[in-house]
Amino acid sequence: MVFTIVIALLLSGLAIVALCIHDPKRLRTASDKREGMARQRRRKFVAAACIPGLACLLLGNTAAFLMWLGGCALFGWALAGYFGARTNEHPQPD
Repeated sequence: MVFTIVIALLLSGLAIVALCIHDPKRLRTASDKREGMARQRRRKFVAAACIPGLACLLLGNTAAFLMWLGGCALFGWALAGYFGARTNEHPQPD
């Protein structure tokens, strides 16, 4: 079961990282010249992040699903904190 959870978290983590890197609101706030990810592409990454959890549910492994859900939430919050701290390191001129 641990192997299943780790694989599911890694697969979802890749999609979550891609969503964080190309977040349009964060890029606008940071005055970054890069464009954010297109809406359709973001939806595909969200779906890709959810597929491993749905697979755990469909396989009947509720414990793995709950651990995956908590792990994705924790990973998402950690990434948001990391990218938020990086954005605040370069304050915008007044």
